[in-house]
Amino acid sequence: MRIAIFGAGGVGGYFGGRLAQAGHEVTFIARGAHLEAMRRDGLRVASIAGDFTVSPVRASDDPATVGPVDAVLVAVKTWQVPDAARAMRPLVGPDTVVVPLLNGVEAPSQLAAVLGDGPVLGGLCAILAYVTGPGQVRHAGIDPLITLGELDNRPSERAARLCAAIDGCEGVSARIPDDIHVALWQKFLFITAMSGVGAVTRAPIGITREQPETRRMLEQVMEEVRAVAAARGVALPADVASRTMRAVDKLPPGGTASMQRDVIDGRPSELDAQTGAVVRLGAESGVPTPVNALLHAALLAQERRARGEVTF
Repeated sequence: MRIAIFGAGGVGGYFGGRLAQAGHEVTFIARGAHLEAMRRDGLRVASIAGDFTVSPVRASDDPATVGPVDAVLVAVKTWQVPDAARAMRPLVGPDTVVVPLLNGVEAPSQLAAVLGDGPVLGGLCAILAYVTGPGQVRHAGIDPLITLGELDNRPSERAARLCAAIDGCEGVSARIPDDIHVALWQKFLFITAMSGVGAVTRAPIGITREQPETRRMLEQVMEEVRAVAAARGVALPADVASRTMRAVDKLPPGGTASMQRDVIDGRPSELDAQTGAVVRLGAESGVPTPVNALLHAALLAQERRARGEVTF
């Protein structure tokens, strides 16, 4: 398949690298020093599933030079989605599918607002990966998984074809769930808890899950997300919080979420699309979200400073 990876950070770099390793024609849409390093030295991935290098690399900062592809995997930060959707238009032909691999539940509608409903699938991924330097990505934890599906949950040849291509890669699994919206909200529940509590405490998951006070906070965040999902017509399992905590207990103890790392490093983060979205969507649905509201308020000044809106 011809596949464009829009955003070549930890997520895009790992999954795009595996697809290229499997023989697919992969083009990374990237910029700056990361782009130049990939062009010069290839993409180097250090992974708990086995290190590998992709060289030479197809990479560009101009989607117009690539043209329509079979699939676009979107791996930018959540606040970059509207601009990314406009920029990727040259990649999207009549048969192209566009799959977001982001944290949050709003990306499909944001992409569809620019590209139309036709090409957009629901999608998410599971992986702990990040850029360690220009042209270098580290996969540090979690068995890599991509979940995708039509937003109306109908079976489709295009979703099945892409799923098979991803699942055929070394070190990656892919699946089409019975309900993509349930899958999206399950991931949202997990990452929002890990991100919000991790960003406030600035502690790795091995600490927050062991301390009774922060463990309870993780559970409370999850319960609020489950209630918001239910109010919006997404029926998560009643025991989703306890099941998710069992998964949290299996994470590497030094694990951190990307939002947490961005907050700690003083960079703009996905606060609005994660903790903020729980508060916002809860208010729209008449569901109280006091723990998420507290976490959001506690982090908001730092977020505004990172975005240059306030100084202190």
